[in-house]
Amino acid sequence: MLKLDLSRDSKRFLDTLPPKQFRQVANKVFALMADPLPHDSIQMKGEQYRRADSGEYRIVYAVEDDCLKVYCIGKRNDDEVYKKL
Repeated sequence: MLKLDLSRDSKRFLDTLPPKQFRQVANKVFALMADPLPHDSIQMKGEQYRRADSGEYRIVYAVEDDCLKVYCIGKRNDDEVYKKL
């Protein structure tokens, strides 16, 4: 299992989520720690990042050595997730 490294923005965003959505996103992040390349994740074009969806939220992450680095989390229908990168 990989180590987890959340960015400051990701932590702040998780703190604002209601409990149900927090559990949903946290479960997806823990699943990514066990399997960082699931069939539903996509390599972003021209980037080193991958993205995974969890309900109405998108998780942008990368695997570096033995660490899962979560760069940002945001709404799927909001382009702010990509602007933060």
